[in-house]
Amino acid sequence: MNKKIACPLHYTMNLIGTKWKPLILFHLLEGPLRSGVLQKKIPEISNKMFTQSLRQLEKDGLISRKVYPVVPPKVEYKLSKRGRSLEEILISLDDWGVAASKN
Repeated sequence: MNKKIACPLHYTMNLIGTKWKPLILFHLLEGPLRSGVLQKKIPEISNKMFTQSLRQLEKDGLISRKVYPVVPPKVEYKLSKRGRSLEEILISLDDWGVAASKN
């Protein structure tokens, strides 16, 4: 992307600012996960939103998808290098949530 970014925060929020994307990214900090395992970690998400969020994260280069040539199909997601660069932010958000929930 070579476009001049007027507001970096706006750019970042467009990439990860939905309700579900940060949760998906946070769970992928553990390492690669199969789609079914990943979705079970976020029980409130619908199949449609889960699929849409994964596709957007993949399109934006934050996660990668690997399909194994087996029957039944095995699909695994993991953070890309770009996605891994959000690790400190995601952990900070989690830490803030832990502290805020104690008040």
